This record gives sequence, C-alpha cells and structure tokens, in this order.
Amino acid sequence: MTDTQPEIQTDVLIVGGGLAGGTLACILGDHGVDTVVIDREAPSTVLDPEYDGRASAIALGSQRVLEGAGLWDNLADDSAAIQDIRVADGDSLMFLHYDHQDLGGEPFGFMVENHRHRVSLAKRFKDLEHLEVRAPDRLATLERSADGVMAELESGATVRARLVIGADGRGSEVRKRAGITLTQWSYDQSGIVCTVEHEKPHNNIAHEHFLPAGPFAILPLMGNQSCIVWTERSDLAPAMMALDDEAFGAELSERFGDFLGAVTVVGKRWCYPLSLQFATRTIEQRLVLIADAAHGMHPIAGQGLNMGLRDVAALAEVLIDAKRLGLDLGASTVLERYEKWRRFDNTLMLAMTDVLNRLFSNNIAPIRVARDMGLGIVNAIPPLKRLFMRHAMGLVGDLPRLMQGRPL
Repeated sequence: MTDTQPEIQTDVLIVGGGLAGGTLACILGDHGVDTVVIDREAPSTVLDPEYDGRASAIALGSQRVLEGAGLWDNLADDSAAIQDIRVADGDSLMFLHYDHQDLGGEPFGFMVENHRHRVSLAKRFKDLEHLEVRAPDRLATLERSADGVMAELESGATVRARLVIGADGRGSEVRKRAGITLTQWSYDQSGIVCTVEHEKPHNNIAHEHFLPAGPFAILPLMGNQSCIVWTERSDLAPAMMALDDEAFGAELSERFGDFLGAVTVVGKRWCYPLSLQFATRTIEQRLVLIADAAHGMHPIAGQGLNMGLRDVAALAEVLIDAKRLGLDLGASTVLERYEKWRRFDNTLMLAMTDVLNRLFSNNIAPIRVARDMGLGIVNAIPPLKRLFMRHAMGLVGDLPRLMQGRPL
C-alpha cells in the first residue's frame, strides 16, 4: 500500500466502472449524487479495442437508459439497429419472425460494441462534477456499519460513503466480503465470440439458430459485419479455438450458412464459459449488488446487459428520489425498495433463459416437435407475438422512468 492520501467523503461508492457500474455512476453524478467509482482496470487497458471483443444487444428500453446517462450521443453513430429478429430451430420449417414495423417502426434495439461503450463512458466521466473515478485501484478493506461505509483502497486512499454498490462482475469482491452466497451451475457450454464480414448486407436482421450444441446468433454490426455468439459444448470449444483461421472459418461457415454470401472472420476470437448464477441476497447493511454481481445468465436471449441496465435504471431512480427527499441513501428502507422492485423481474429472466437453453440445446425428437410447434403458434397469433416483441424491446413490466423515456 502506498502513503496515506486524503480521505474522500461521498454519497455513494461504486466498485466496478464497467458497462453497468459506469452507466449508473454517470446517472447519479449527473443528478447531484456525489459518487466515487473504483475500477481495477487502467483506462489505457479498457480503451484498447482488443480488450473486449464482444458486442451487446441493447434493447430499446436499455438504449433509453444510456440516453438518460448522457452516453448515447457518443454511441449512436457506431451502433447498428436491430430492425427484425428471426428465430429458427435447426433446419425446421417452423420459425419466428419479428418485424419492427408491426410495433410502430422503432427498432428492437441496437448492437453496440463493448469497447465503444467503454470509450463513451470515459468521455462522459470527465464531464461530471459530482463524479470521481479512481483507476486502476482496488479495495484493500471494506467496513460497513450503521453509520456508513469506510473503504481503504490499495492506492492508500480512504473513502467514506453512505452506500457501497457492487458492480464488479460475476466474481464480485463486494459480494464475497459481505458473505453473500451464490446459487450457481454450469451449462457445460462455452460461448465463442467473433466478428465476421460477409458479402451481402444483413439488412439489420438478427438471427438466432438453435443447434443441438446450443444457440448460434448472428447479430448485425455496422456495414457488412456481424457479431457471432456461437454456443458450443465445453469439451469441444478448446479444439475449435485451437483451429487455424481457415479451419475455424470452415466450421463457422457450416453453421452460418451461405445466405449472406462468403463469410470471413475479422480480428480475434474469444471464448467464455457459460453458467447461471444468482446471489441469495442483493442488499445488506449499506450495500447493494447490481448486474453481474447479482445475477449472471445464459446469453441465449441476449438479456444479460439489459437486465443489468434495468437494475441501473431502478437503483438510480430509488437513490435520486431519496436524495431529493433528504433521506439516507444507505438506509434499509431505501435499499428494500430497490430489491423488491427488481427481485421478480430478475428471477423470471433467469428462469426463462435457463428453460430456453435446456429446451433448445438438444436434438431429442419429441421435444424438438413440441418446440417447433411453439414457434409456429407464436408466429401465427398476432397479439401473443406483439407481447413477445415488446418483451424483446425491454418494454414489458414495471419499468423505471428512464426506460419509459421519461426524465428522472
């Protein structure tokens, strides 16, 4: 630890300055809530285009959160709209097609590269008077009491706050220090992620093909490029990743098909183990967990970051309302409002993604017939289909004001 630095007094300490934690910090700082963010990654690391090769599907409701955080202006020109969604089960004739025109013409959402989201955060951080970002830095100690939170950082700084927010990912140090346990299981699947370039335009259509090993998603990026999220058995994924470019491209093309012409992998490939996990509690004394620190799900419906941004919008609303009323931001009554608001929605989405993955990641004939009939039925019943489409847009449920497009 370095020499002791001056003590920092703040309303909120956020541990983790990534896509969820950073977005929350921007909203709070913009509304007069004094906020300190500590992030273990140096800015030069996270701004490297090869730091994170993933892109995230940002539902329309989540895009409104990014707009409310002052981030969207820096992202709009580099994002690709998702105007249609097509879901197919292998080579079955049954399919599901969502057309954005059926709901008034707004897109279902946007594909945003995680790297560009980080760049937008870095720019926004510099504009906010009530926000201080300390990076790279880590927690050395974290103490919570009835009166507040005190954190000592590895840099030697001390932070005193009314509330600490864990936004530090699936391996959350904040969660571990609070003694909050996890329920979790592995899917014995890995997600292979890469960017491809293709001959023909994607026309802003997102495709999800269900294959026996798991879903294979083709998600539109800028120009004639798409993001691939390829679910493969964990015992086969290392062999796929070890293939040379030509052999890997051949395996990918076999699953991709030729509907967009010749396909070429652009840049690096990444591989991530897939699992489900959720914290048994999301609040403790003067502590709250959000996003991946609280829940992690299968990427089958592209909802991981969207659920995190729902957490962000709900917690921001709860804390900003409390600040205006002069309440203690770390009080149990304030945090309980957040937990009750988000508990059902998060539990439902975790269950839905788990069931969908188990239902579609197999080639058992009776199950395949049943699920194909289900796709056909939903596609043939307009009111039911519109409900599913609004859900894909992130516009179903008890929405925070930001997700409704309303100011805080």
